[in-house]
Amino acid sequence: MRFNKVAILLLFSGFFMILSVSAGNGVFQFLDLPVSSRLAAMGGKNVSVADHDINFAFSNPALLTNKSDNTIGLNMANYLADIQFGTAIYGKTFGKNQFALGVQYVDYGTFKETTEYNEILGDFTAKDISMSLIYSRMILDGLYAGASLKPIYSVVSLTSGSYMSFGAAIDLGLSYQHPGNLFFAGLVFRNMGTQFKGYYSDEGGQHIEPLPFDIQLGISQKLEHAPFRFTFTFHNLHDWDLNYIDNKNSMLDYDRVDLVSQISFIDNFFRHAIFGVEFLPGKNLYLTASYNHRRHQELKMDGFKSMAGFSFGGGIKISYFQVGFGMSQFQVGNSAYMFSISTSLNEFRL
Repeated sequence: MRFNKVAILLLFSGFFMILSVSAGNGVFQFLDLPVSSRLAAMGGKNVSVADHDINFAFSNPALLTNKSDNTIGLNMANYLADIQFGTAIYGKTFGKNQFALGVQYVDYGTFKETTEYNEILGDFTAKDISMSLIYSRMILDGLYAGASLKPIYSVVSLTSGSYMSFGAAIDLGLSYQHPGNLFFAGLVFRNMGTQFKGYYSDEGGQHIEPLPFDIQLGISQKLEHAPFRFTFTFHNLHDWDLNYIDNKNSMLDYDRVDLVSQISFIDNFFRHAIFGVEFLPGKNLYLTASYNHRRHQELKMDGFKSMAGFSFGGGIKISYFQVGFGMSQFQVGNSAYMFSISTSLNEFRL
């Protein structure tokens, strides 16, 4: 039984319409960082592209297929303010079942710990780490379902002691992959979970914050007679209103409601969308560009020309290795760079 495009899109739309979930934008925000150079070049989010790139399983577990059997992916980024983060993932296939084990970490570096009187007490560090236990399986012809279990740990190490937090999240995803590899669609419910232990306690006990829950829907269409593929990814589908505090008023009292910028319906709509295009002249080369409207609107600076919201990247296969590079600009003079390398261990067999 084969699903056509209309049936799949109606299925995904039905899932979305029956759900009503409150927004969560509190703790463990590092879970939303791009996990590979290609995802960084795609604007940071993509749940539909099924190019058998094992790193996409971090974004949508249903994108893990048997093409990623015995494959390793390693990714590292030089982020803003010299923050270092990266990911590693390994996939294995057993019959019709696909499994992967991944890790995502962030090292925020070393900071000076001071008192309110600017007396230096020493240095402190902060780190986040998350494991990903990923499973996927084809449930109907062309339709895959997947799930991820993600234990999460975070620590801030001060000279006077440590503040630790841990929790867990689950990702659930669907992926439709057309037999001709021209059309892909994906739906994922990310970061459904809780913080088991907060960084500190208050009068009510542990101070527990929500996880960055997100519903994402994506479609990708490759032209049949040209080496281009267009991707549309929609995020925060559970939370229509993406108003924000205007940073031009950063010296003012943020508790005032009137500081929240009022944006138009069209602007708000496009803040949910990321647009990408890929140039795919062959199986061993890709070039990618994308535009993230929400990032552009929130990080642009009046009076300065900015490429905030635009991302670029590319990759090439050299011998047995796929090497990739991605660049994203956030503000004028602030760009993040990400590097990736992956390989299938099966290719090394004699």
